Amino acid sequence: MKLERWARIVLALMLAAGIIVAFFYRDRLSFETLDDVIKEAGLWGPLLFMIIYAIATVLFLPGSILTFAGGALFGPLAGTFYNLTGATLGATLAFLVARYLASEWAARKAGDRVKQLMQGVQEEGWRFVAFTRLMPLFPFFLLNYALGLTRIRLAHYILATYVFMLPGAFAFTYIGYAGREVAQGAEGMIHKILIALGLVAALVFLPRFVKRFRRTGKRSNNK
Repeated sequence: MKLERWARIVLALMLAAGIIVAFFYRDRLSFETLDDVIKEAGLWGPLLFMIIYAIATVLFLPGSILTFAGGALFGPLAGTFYNLTGATLGATLAFLVARYLASEWAARKAGDRVKQLMQGVQEEGWRFVAFTRLMPLFPFFLLNYALGLTRIRLAHYILATYVFMLPGAFAFTYIGYAGREVAQGAEGMIHKILIALGLVAALVFLPRFVKRFRRTGKRSNNK
């Protein structure tokens, strides 16, 4: 027991140190840097990108830069897959850290929001995770750790995270792709801009769909 406790303490300290270091060097996470690193990696570029995304998620680095970069570097379809896979992998790692290694630290970091999450998961299960992925009411990086403190099954967490982050991932990936196309003066710029604006508008109206989805889920649970 003592060895396990000390191992958890050491890992929690390493995580805290990593977050601190990442905070001070966060300005180096730019599109130009990612572009150079991914090009140098060659065929391993996509895998390296997903690993970077996963690590960034665990260390509280801004995912928006990576999501836009994924669209600019790999295009809207492949970029969405790489962004979504990297983000889900990072979210899963954070979830496992909170559940098995640093629960006390994660609880302190999340504060009173943990009670909301626990109550939501208890009442709705995976539907609540789906709701929080579609509606970013909680900070993404903090949410991953906080959900690790709930009783939701890991498989349900991963599936709900991957599936219900897809709309937002595709929209922001496409925006990154369209931004690079516009910057390079590629053909069909107006068409790409209109699609990007349409995707943003769809995200704006997404809350209505989410509310209906939650009401339907609650009614089915009460039957």
